[in-house]
Amino acid sequence: VTHSIPACISSMTINSKQLENESPVSIFAVNKCYETVQDGTFFDGSGFAALVREGYKVRSDVNITLEFRTTAVHGVLLGVSSAKVDAIGLEMVHGKVLFHVNNGAGRLTATYEPRGTNSLCDGKWHKLQANKSKHRISLIIDGNLVHTDNPYIQSTSADTNNPIYVGGYPADVKQNCLTSKSSFRGCLRNLVLTKGQHAELFDFSRAFDLRGVFPHSCPGAEH
Repeated sequence: VTHSIPACISSMTINSKQLENESPVSIFAVNKCYETVQDGTFFDGSGFAALVREGYKVRSDVNITLEFRTTAVHGVLLGVSSAKVDAIGLEMVHGKVLFHVNNGAGRLTATYEPRGTNSLCDGKWHKLQANKSKHRISLIIDGNLVHTDNPYIQSTSADTNNPIYVGGYPADVKQNCLTSKSSFRGCLRNLVLTKGQHAELFDFSRAFDLRGVFPHSCPGAEH
């Protein structure tokens, strides 16, 4: 077994002596236990998860689906970039969701603007789908579709080769399709990237870098 237990542990005794766990000598990636827990991955607003160390190639088509729950109006959801300008990015800015794509000719953005600024930041689960098909992009939030016209119809492929960063990204990493540097605070679940017939569900416990991210449980809904 090479990974930690996704659980809460209390009242541990060794040789009838109870361990004092309030002031450990050292601690790493241990969070508090919650009275009520939901499935998903908790992002505490300080870091990110990094997936696909060898680099994810978006190219012409990709469909991203995920569910999120937050009370914050700003936060990076996902970014995949390249050393050049090609990139994709998903983020929340002022309570709106933005899906940016650059196939090399210029950045294109689909924006979902809810009726109320806090509609998506109500601590409830919301479903997101972002689709890039050659030069066309669209965004569906809770069943509401937004798409945008693309003047750069000859440019169809986002030639990315960097990892997928979720919930934020390191300060020294360039992200060409994100405007926010704010790390996401809240919960994410069911992140799936689909290319053609191949759908990949990402398990955050398999990320090669996790900072401020707790992959196996979310605290019950925030009030």
